[in-house]
Amino acid sequence: MEAVLDCAEIRARNDLHDALTELLPLPEWYGRNLDALHDCLTDPMEPTLLILRNADLLPERLQGYEKGFLSVLRDCAAENPAFQFRLE
Repeated sequence: MEAVLDCAEIRARNDLHDALTELLPLPEWYGRNLDALHDCLTDPMEPTLLILRNADLLPERLQGYEKGFLSVLRDCAAENPAFQFRLE
């Protein structure tokens, strides 16, 4: 599965979690926070590539939250061979 997140559409944390919920097969119990995202993305899943377009906009839009978000993505990609991400 390939999912494209256009970061130009992200204006705040809620927008990020809304988009992730729409793009990825996250469970109903997804808690819309970085700990829950880590738990979901390290669970067994179908092979998934998350592409972040316009990722350079995230620091301005998320005011520091993007550091934790990108750290979670890196950790999940290292822990779960079925999950990968790419910045564009």
